[in-house]
Amino acid sequence: MGLKIEGKVEKVNGKELSYAEFVEKYLDKNQPVILTGLTDDWRARKDWVSGDGKPNLRFFSDQFGGSRVQVADCAKREFTDQKRLEMSVSEFIEIWINSSNSDNGGADGKPLLYLKDWHFVKEYPDYVAYSTPVFFRDDWLNLYLDEYHMHDDPETYRERNEVNCSDYRFVYMGAKGTWTPLHADVFRSYSWSANVCGRKQWYFLCPSQHHLVFDRYMKSAVYNIFEDVCKSKYPGFEEAVWLECTQERDEIIFVPSGWYHQVHNLEDTISINHNWFNAYSISWVWGLLLREYHEAAGYIEDLKDICDDFEVLCQRNLAANAGMDFRDFFIFLFRFSLANFLLLYQITSSKGFLHWCSSEAARFLLFNLKSIKCITLQMKSEAGWQNCGFAAIDLVETIEDPAFMDFYNTLGIAYSMMYNFSEIDFSESRNILEHEQISVLYPFGSHICNPDNLITFLGNAFKLVGTEG
Repeated sequence: MGLKIEGKVEKVNGKELSYAEFVEKYLDKNQPVILTGLTDDWRARKDWVSGDGKPNLRFFSDQFGGSRVQVADCAKREFTDQKRLEMSVSEFIEIWINSSNSDNGGADGKPLLYLKDWHFVKEYPDYVAYSTPVFFRDDWLNLYLDEYHMHDDPETYRERNEVNCSDYRFVYMGAKGTWTPLHADVFRSYSWSANVCGRKQWYFLCPSQHHLVFDRYMKSAVYNIFEDVCKSKYPGFEEAVWLECTQERDEIIFVPSGWYHQVHNLEDTISINHNWFNAYSISWVWGLLLREYHEAAGYIEDLKDICDDFEVLCQRNLAANAGMDFRDFFIFLFRFSLANFLLLYQITSSKGFLHWCSSEAARFLLFNLKSIKCITLQMKSEAGWQNCGFAAIDLVETIEDPAFMDFYNTLGIAYSMMYNFSEIDFSESRNILEHEQISVLYPFGSHICNPDNLITFLGNAFKLVGTEG
């Protein structure tokens, strides 16, 4: 039986869409969309594409051939993903060129290779291949990782993997026939994917139906929706209703949180992909962490009575599986709370924003802060947090930290592009708050250690700008 396909993804001219419209129609409703007309000025369109519209493979080999990258062999499965190989870009290009006459999808035993998750921006920061469209600039994940590591435990952090865990901005390159198995994205984040050249076929399953592609124990998902899926193992699969779309060259697709998807390259293709999340999707991140935490704890339940540091072990397993633990997520939320509050306070203090309550930018920043408060209240009620250790973030030291101020300024610049509050001079942000105002923000010393502390901080922050949270 074939897939039940009962819808297509909407296609919209991005030049005729405002940011507010994108939020209302797609971000807030968590709906996919294809956007056109947003890549016209990208350098990648010129350098990365040959005159015939195909990938300029020799350019990559000549300019970036020494980069070490992860390459998936689409013809071989390894556990829940495709088998991964490591090689240089030039080696990958040579294999691609030498096998270009073979069009049988790896059936002759030759590898069908797909370069994935290349941290191109981090490796080549001076080569500006593209600019992120305004719709995707509210990117808490990558803006944060530009200044901080998500997980700083010296026992689990490896310096040699600095690039591999530094951001979620990727380049993908693959020949016709390469593909990505069914999955939902890391952290249950959003993603956007732009075809610099080539065409992709996408198949989407909305979050309310994701249980239909899992086994009866909700442990493993279908690997390939076009295989002969075992009905006894995946009893709900035939009931799943899919969306599909073909993404053309120069089109960007927005993939919402929690949507399972499988993707096939219909032609030789190069794409630029970002994973990201923000206040509209932060609940998905916390939901994933909770599920991963309870699963990690369940696996080692037998050790609970004999292990002195059972909770520490659970959190360590959580960080290994999910990319962060509760403490990491809490520190992340605090830094975003402080940065968003400082931006809001600067708006309320600016002469040009006397009626700030009617300001779209102010409403946006308040929404961010209220979303963080909502998640923090959920964290407070989670028993696992109580034993995972104090975060002990120093409020004053954070404000004076150059890394935080760089993070704050970058966030402000991104938000200025979205909501046009360029009147504010972010370079003066160190002097926004007097010591007395910092004491009002958090009168119980300067350390924020747990969700209760952060909720108190947020409550005082709302009062300081004259509103209720």
